[in-house]
Formats: sequence, structure tokens, C-alpha cells
Amino acid sequence: MNKILGIFLIIIIFGGCSSSSSTEKKQNKRNNIINVHNRIKEIVIEDLLINNNSWIFIVDKYLFIQDYKSANECIQIFDKDNFKYFTGTALKGLGPGEIARIGHITEDKKNRKFYVTDHGKNKIFSYDLDSVITDPTYLPIEKMKMREQLHPWDYVYINDTLSIGVIVEPIGNNDFKPVIGKFNMKTGEIKHMSYTIHPEVKKKRICFDISLEYGIYVECYIPHDLMTICSLNGDLKYNIYGPNWDTETHGINHYGPVVFCGNRIVALYSGEKSFTKEGRSNWPTNFLIFDLEGNYLKTLETGYKIARFCYDKDNNRIIMSMDDDIQFGYLDMKEFLD
Repeated sequence: MNKILGIFLIIIIFGGCSSSSSTEKKQNKRNNIINVHNRIKEIVIEDLLINNNSWIFIVDKYLFIQDYKSANECIQIFDKDNFKYFTGTALKGLGPGEIARIGHITEDKKNRKFYVTDHGKNKIFSYDLDSVITDPTYLPIEKMKMREQLHPWDYVYINDTLSIGVIVEPIGNNDFKPVIGKFNMKTGEIKHMSYTIHPEVKKKRICFDISLEYGIYVECYIPHDLMTICSLNGDLKYNIYGPNWDTETHGINHYGPVVFCGNRIVALYSGEKSFTKEGRSNWPTNFLIFDLEGNYLKTLETGYKIARFCYDKDNNRIIMSMDDDIQFGYLDMKEFLD
């Protein structure tokens, strides 16, 4: 009887420990490293000057390159299959339909539109995709006016009453707090998710992506070796701690942008100081690949300094903008996402 009772108590104790830590995952080693430097293929862009810190997006069958430093069009549009150039849009300026300070771009798949955030005018503009491609004089219309004190930064559009993404709230004169939230483009209403920040993190800076297919979103902390996965209701599923997890910041950038690639999470990772001794931006060179529960699978070492990337689902490849010997390139991912 005592033996049975002892076994029962052991089951309760260990079962309780397992349950209480089911959301917490510590990864001490990430050493399944594959060198892919020679597999990256250059995308040659001629007759266009684009800065080395450009953002890239897939919209429908097009590759958008967003250049906030451009003196003319802030967005250049290419065929995502063969990288043929089509046109430029989002004219920079303060006039009607012009963009003062470009921010995020998101797609409205159902209506063949895309939306551009203008942080200079505190507005989101709506562009008809077909009109942009066919009419060089086309100008967008205003979709919504954003609040100055609380506004979306990086988000995925679902419909006019629901988008999910990073909401920025200024705190003080020179600081802000990013949290994941839902917002309504019709009313401007914003609601924070239930899980907003790891309790031991003092300063939150994140990269974000969402998978509507799998009903989750991911936050990767830039100054901390931490990745968080939540449901679309904002319920915490997993905290994933890397080998260099620390509650303090040490001037090191860990994660860069993160993207869902099918049933895999792919994140840029540095673990280095933000700038080199020469003062040059110290961009990440590694892609970390995880499953949807945050379990580490492999590291792809590119040997290139990568500023941004996006995933082309149709061609199963990652497209990168880089601050290196080549500015744009892509990597076929079929072999690495199995």
C-alpha cells in the first residue's frame, strides 16, 4: 500500500512540474548548422538606386521593395517569379495622395488592394493593385486616420474590422512600448492581447509575424534571446529561451525579422553588437528554423549581412535585402523546410 502511495505521489509531483513548465522551453544548444552561402542567388536590379536598409514584401504575384530614403517613389514593384521591373508608386511628399514618411505595407487579398502606413501624416492609405500596375498617375485614397498616441506599426490585415499586429504606445518623450493587439480600421478601436510582455523583460523591442492558417503569432525579442508564441486570442503558448537568455540588455541584437514559412518559423538571428567597430550596422547572417511549437530544428548560415527578408510561398523561397557584396538575393527553401 505504501509503495503504491509513493508511486502515486511521484506521478503527482512530476506531473505538476511538467504542467507548470509546459510553456517554458530552454534551448542550451543550437548547433545544427548548414552553410548555404553558395546557394544564395543574386537578384540583379539595374537602373534603380535603392538603399541598403530596404524592406521587402510579397503582395499577390509581386515583390515590393520599400525604400524610405527614396526622393521619388517609396515603393518599387517587380514580378516575384522572375524579378522583372513593373513600376514605382507611393510618391514621396506632403501633397494629396503622397507619402510623407512610409511605414508598413500590408495586403488585402480579397479586394486586391494593399495598405501603406504614413507615419508623417498619421494615416493609412489604400491602393488598388491593378490600378497601380496599369496607371502611372494613380494616387491612393485615405483608408483611415491613426491616433497619434496609439497606432499600428507592423500588422496583418484580415478585414476592415480586424487586423492583428504590433501596436506602438509612446511612453515619455523618447521611448515607446510595443505590444501585440487587434485594431479596427473602421472605428480605430485598439485592444491589447491578454499576454503583452514577459514579466522579466524590462525593455521590449520585437519583431512579429502571424499565421492565420495555424492560428498563432510569434514575437521575437531583439535585445533578449527570447521568442514567444501565442494563440490569436493572445494566450501564451510557449516562451522559448535561447542559449544567451538574460533579463538584462547588453547592447546586443539577438533576433531580427521573423516569418512563418508554411509550418515552420524562420527568424534572423545575430547575437552580436548592433554596430561594428567601424560604425557599420551589424546585420544578422543566420536563419534559425523552428517548428510551430518553437522547437529548434536547424541554422542556415548565409555569410551575408541580411537586413530584411520575406517568404515567397508559391516558389518556396526566401527573398532577402542585404547590406553586403550583393544587395538582393534569394534562397530556395524546399530542402530546409521539411
